[in-house]
Amino acid sequence: MNERESRPRFRRGGGKPFDKGRKSAPRPTSSRSTWREREQRPDGPVILYGWHTVTMALANPKRRIQKLFVTENAARRLAEENIATRVAPEIVRPQEIDRRLSPDAVHQGLLAEADPLPSPDIATLEPEGLVLVLDQITDPHNVGAILRSAAAFAVKAIVTTARHSPEATGVLAKAASGALELIPLVTVQNLARALNQLNERGFMTVGLDSEGSENLDAITLREPLALVLGAEGRGLRQLTRETCNVVARLDMPGEIKSLNVSNAAVLALYIGASRLGLMKS
Repeated sequence: MNERESRPRFRRGGGKPFDKGRKSAPRPTSSRSTWREREQRPDGPVILYGWHTVTMALANPKRRIQKLFVTENAARRLAEENIATRVAPEIVRPQEIDRRLSPDAVHQGLLAEADPLPSPDIATLEPEGLVLVLDQITDPHNVGAILRSAAAFAVKAIVTTARHSPEATGVLAKAASGALELIPLVTVQNLARALNQLNERGFMTVGLDSEGSENLDAITLREPLALVLGAEGRGLRQLTRETCNVVARLDMPGEIKSLNVSNAAVLALYIGASRLGLMKS
């Protein structure tokens, strides 16, 4: 079924019904480069694209959707799956969404502009379960993948720095595949101070570094547990290392002894969740 076929009439979440006689929206005047610049602006709207990313945002009552662009096929699928849009969608051709995004972006016929989600205060985190702390990890693909893994392991929150961290929009949101709506992002100005707060509230803070004194699998872990991951390449900063209760390594049996930070996060989360008895049987 192609995008030129007739679109269904349906009303979702208070949005206007799609009219078969309605023409596609006029071509936006903004260029791709302008759109990408907006995506990087911290004061601009959050850009969400892709099926899981957008539909999870639509299902999140805390997420305010400003605009929603959908293709005819995506509109049909939303209707078939009874997904409420909460705003009146704008029907566009796939090419209209293509030119708003980078050339390799896979949008699956959905793109939304939304308000950022609120960042909880670190003092509001309950001292239970697992949290992740990211020490200036800058690659949005890695942070998005970490968010997705965090959702899989029921992580309570991710603590990240306000500076030297990617915005929770665009590529990061797509890589997270909807997890951005599930895992609270706690943004802090000073990571060492935040770690001290976690220490004071009873968290066991474990930094992960190739130069760690012990293998993570050999350490007695306890709940609540905060696993601290360092930036790509340089790892944990010195002050971060000094603030953690312990710095551990992940011993690998193969010739390559280090992992991409998002892969290291998965392994550390599995070890942590298993040792804390958080894995479902």
